Amino acid sequence: MKLTLGFSPCPNDTFIFDALVNRKIDTEGLDFSVQLEDVQTLNAWAIGGNLDISKISYGVLPLLLDEYKLLRSGGALGKGVGPLLIARKDVSDLQSDIANMQIAIPGKNTTAHLLFSMAFPQATNKTFLVFNQIEEAVLSGATDAGVIIHENRFTYQDKGLVKLIDLGNYWEEQTNAPIPLGGIVMRKEISGKIIETVNKLIRQSVAYAFENYPFITDYVRQHAQEMDEEVMRKHIDLYVNDYSIDLGETGKKAVQKLMDVYAQINGLPVIDNQDYLA
Repeated sequence: MKLTLGFSPCPNDTFIFDALVNRKIDTEGLDFSVQLEDVQTLNAWAIGGNLDISKISYGVLPLLLDEYKLLRSGGALGKGVGPLLIARKDVSDLQSDIANMQIAIPGKNTTAHLLFSMAFPQATNKTFLVFNQIEEAVLSGATDAGVIIHENRFTYQDKGLVKLIDLGNYWEEQTNAPIPLGGIVMRKEISGKIIETVNKLIRQSVAYAFENYPFITDYVRQHAQEMDEEVMRKHIDLYVNDYSIDLGETGKKAVQKLMDVYAQINGLPVIDNQDYLA
């Protein structure tokens, strides 16, 4: 059986899926047609139901519940892993100044946008860009500030930019939960047996990657946007952990908390069950 699978070219995703898509493990008769795209493109594709299996931002999960189930493996949750709000210089009054600034956000449906909206509900002047365009937008003055994710967490200081707030720390202080950044979803119409097999295979793929770490494979390296290996490892160390193997009860509660926050921000009824979990 062939399934379409989408994830980002970032080292954490290629690290997780390398063994699966390159058949370093037994895929039990499943074949995967892979699309590598930035997460906001994947979010948009998921809203359209384009792929059988996809990495998505948890920020878009509430919009996918009719079509997709959330898998327990392959995602990114954790503490100290959240997006950062950066600018060219510090500000004197964060709340009031941010309300009057133009902010670059890495996609409308991203978890980064949800966390920013939670911290700064009064900020409405937003520009949505691909995540790797945000540093340059801030440096050039095209925007006053920007929310950065992924490898840009490790490079912004080298470019003379300053951190205004760690939005992940803000989430953790407000919720006492790890940050649900990105998860893996699979179409509901696919049989439960196949969904469970994919869950298991992703778990095995992560385990295989960890068994061979800190070796960086060619697959991870070729998609890493010219990062050096130290940055690749920092990226993997930050975003791939026990929650990537299985959400567990703590991870499930964190995802539910994010669903609650989404409902509150958007004035929607709270989803009080976890039927969205595979």
